Amino acid sequence: MQTGEVAARAGVNIQTLRYYERRGLLGRPPRTASGYRRYSEDAVRIVRFVKRAQELGFTLDEAE
Repeated sequence: MQTGEVAARAGVNIQTLRYYERRGLLGRPPRTASGYRRYSEDAVRIVRFVKRAQELGFTLDEAE
């Protein structure tokens, strides 16, 4: 899946995915020959988990 599809399925914006990558919450996905990120289905599950943890009052550090 490309970045936009993961973001849409997880209910976040693209910048959130990139931020989660920088923080280490989401592993860096492999890239295609043209440089596009290619995420697995697990990326959606991870992002949803982190967002739900935040909704419940956990910090990003605690969601790791």
